[in-house]
Amino acid sequence: MEVKTVGAATNPAASRSLGVSVVAPLSAEFTLRADLTLTPGITILFGASGAGKSTLLDCIAGLVNPAEGRIAVGDRLLLDSARRVNVPTHARRAGYLFQTLALFPHLSALRNVAYGLTAIPRHERHPRAAALLESFRVGHLANKRPHEISGGERQRVALARALVTDPDFLLLDEPLSGLDASTKSRILDDLRTWNRQHQIPIVYVTHDREEVTALGERVVVLEKGSVIAEGQPLDVLHAPVSETVAQLAGFENIFDVAVASLHPAQGSMTCRLAQGTVTLETPLSKGREGDHFRLGIRAGDILVATEPPRNISARNILQGRVTSIEHGSRFVILRVNCGAQFEVHLTRGAVESLGLREEMSVWLLIKTHSCHLLERW
Repeated sequence: MEVKTVGAATNPAASRSLGVSVVAPLSAEFTLRADLTLTPGITILFGASGAGKSTLLDCIAGLVNPAEGRIAVGDRLLLDSARRVNVPTHARRAGYLFQTLALFPHLSALRNVAYGLTAIPRHERHPRAAALLESFRVGHLANKRPHEISGGERQRVALARALVTDPDFLLLDEPLSGLDASTKSRILDDLRTWNRQHQIPIVYVTHDREEVTALGERVVVLEKGSVIAEGQPLDVLHAPVSETVAQLAGFENIFDVAVASLHPAQGSMTCRLAQGTVTLETPLSKGREGDHFRLGIRAGDILVATEPPRNISARNILQGRVTSIEHGSRFVILRVNCGAQFEVHLTRGAVESLGLREEMSVWLLIKTHSCHLLERW
């Protein structure tokens, strides 16, 4: 295993950055590879289960000890095998919050938060813990034990405990799973408020794509131990360049296509689906006629009409037949055969107003820029 880092930064914000370059063979079949600079703010590590997200956190925290390499936060070395430096986990000044939270059930919220403050005078511990509980809006629960408070309140107490030692960076391994979106958002808003004063890198692991766009300022996508995309969440997930990212981002319709013709003047090209005779107009790419791609379309980007549409801007109009209607918790899943099977997501109101039913003839409307050409990873 090799771990390296970018050199010490020269500006105040970058001086708290965490540079990580990792090559970590974990088994004959799996090697973790990452080359990242994690700056102050919230970075989301996103990927399917088993992609290597938690292992990367463990490397940073020192819970997985590389055989060789280098890790640093700012100009402070955490690991340098060439110089025989390997700072133990407890001295890395890392805050680490796991999904299980690991609050002590027999201690009050205040004593849970103060538990790790052994390095400061005893008379300072409770006031410091109490102040952090207040900053996360649970100061009134200081004397409550974990089983006496709600799930969201327990997460706030655990977060306060992870931050009370004033760490150089914070690692969060799916700590908010099981909470509703609004509760997660409020907790992360409070964390951002705390971090505006402290300016440390916060690394948040999730495999939930909704959390990526709602919580993160930057996203790093891992697949089979490798970084396959990084950037702002909207850029990475809403316009993916690889099939893996498209699948993680929730592109329900992914097809094999071949370039049939190019239209440079219009900035588009025509692609033919491998299945059947369906053609779609897509944005112009570097491909040539005959080149093969994968093509992704979000189910929520497809419109449905019950009559042949006229005078509309959508360039792709496909006639098909409804093969199934499934009522989900948030939307209705429509499957339509147009020579190829498409999945469409509609509101219940749209389904009712259109009078949609199985075996019904419909027309699908797809904008050119809703068709994303993908590279295989």
